Amino acid sequence: MARPILYHWEPNANSGKPIIALIEKGVDFESRYTDLLGFDQHKPEYLAVNPAGTIPVLVHGDAVLAESTEMGEYIDAAFDGPPLRPDSPEERWRMRWWGKFLDGYFGPSLSMIGWSVFVGPSVRNRDPEELRRNIERIPLKERRDAWTKAIYNTFSKEELAESLRRVLHGVRVFEEELGKRPYFAGTTYSLADINAFCMAYALPLMQAEHVNKEKTPNLVDWLRRVYARPAIARSFELGRTPMAARTIEVRKLIAEDGSDD
Repeated sequence: MARPILYHWEPNANSGKPIIALIEKGVDFESRYTDLLGFDQHKPEYLAVNPAGTIPVLVHGDAVLAESTEMGEYIDAAFDGPPLRPDSPEERWRMRWWGKFLDGYFGPSLSMIGWSVFVGPSVRNRDPEELRRNIERIPLKERRDAWTKAIYNTFSKEELAESLRRVLHGVRVFEEELGKRPYFAGTTYSLADINAFCMAYALPLMQAEHVNKEKTPNLVDWLRRVYARPAIARSFELGRTPMAARTIEVRKLIAEDGSDD
């Protein structure tokens, strides 16, 4: 079968999941960087691959797969390499429970904050007519709405406050559960950790008051261990924006001796 192709953006909330999973499995894949800030995902050549215009997409033979969390299970089942799903039925259940929590509750709130402070400011100074055309080209209404709010800075104070409340609740859940077991699903590193890391990797920088060695020692210890995995460093090599570079700052914040390890 042909070499798999992964269309992706930065190795973060969504694209990071299949990037890390493929690298952890040792899969030789073709990386096709798709610039979200350049609206590559809404250009005709990309829409021919994924008409929904969402990132990432994995092409493996005749299979064209979207939805990053479910993509991880496909990658684990379709390719040889270290298993990324627990053997224990309970731990596999917990892995999927975390997928729902992260995708349905924590992720959208974290994303709103990210779109407000990074994505929107990164594009809103471009030509207004070009931005209007780019927004009109977005296939999914909910994505058009999100881009419109980000570009024109129209997220309400109430929306942002509720997003922050949910993020901080998620942080408390992470800290409590990681006090019970070393990894999100149980005793072994799994897709649950990959999914969580892609959303939580910058929390010590973004939410320094709430995520630090004193207030969230379990979460920081888990982040430190995941950052130490070779696949994580390799995944960030595929990034092209400051989002990937800031991992150096995060590692300094969480290092046991207070310096970059």
